[in-house]
Amino acid sequence: MIDQSPSYRRVMLKISGEALMGDQGYGLHPPTVARIAQEVKSVHDMGVEICMVIGGGNIFRGLAGSAQGMERTTADYMGMLATVMNALAMQSALEGVGIFTRVISAIPMDQVCEPYIRRRAVRHLEKGRVCIFAAGTGNPYFTTDTAATLRASEMGCEGVFKGTKVDGVYDKDPNKFADAKRYDTVSYDEALEKNLGVMDATAIALARDNQLPIIVFSLDASGGFRSILNGEGTYTRVQG
Repeated sequence: MIDQSPSYRRVMLKISGEALMGDQGYGLHPPTVARIAQEVKSVHDMGVEICMVIGGGNIFRGLAGSAQGMERTTADYMGMLATVMNALAMQSALEGVGIFTRVISAIPMDQVCEPYIRRRAVRHLEKGRVCIFAAGTGNPYFTTDTAATLRASEMGCEGVFKGTKVDGVYDKDPNKFADAKRYDTVSYDEALEKNLGVMDATAIALARDNQLPIIVFSLDASGGFRSILNGEGTYTRVQG
């Protein structure tokens, strides 16, 4: 009998807020949120402990707001609140398919989610609950990519899975250039030097310092998340 035990015990799934839009140009697309929840469920059913961080760009992007004249700190806090809205939507979808979920916010808002307490979050994971970390790091000037890497390090995750529109990291935009080359593996330093757009520099440096691999894959491919945890599928692995 072939052993189908997953390659990872505890993982961080990082997705952008735009991933929840579907084909819309803005906001949440409930069928898309439900589809992603099913992808998460398929991995949870394997016995893998799952953390999640979801961006807020489908509702508000702090950097774009500051570029239009809004004070950067205020714009970033607005972006953090957008991530809480997305986290609550994903929690609803996950609990709709029978997965117990906790939204844990770096900005306290007790009526809708828990405050971030590391040991409590670890206990939730041990009990088989999905933990969605919202409101970024709780600080302006840090992206949700950095929040994902930070929480993954704190939770003892074995990898950060970044779900994107493409099946890995390319040397140039594969949607614009037919000759774009996909990397199977790339080093942290190479990702930084070549500005490959895996994550922002702070997130990659934090992953490098903690020897935390980043796996970039397509969230649009049905079953893609599960297949990678079974050692299959197409993806790029960023490591030392």
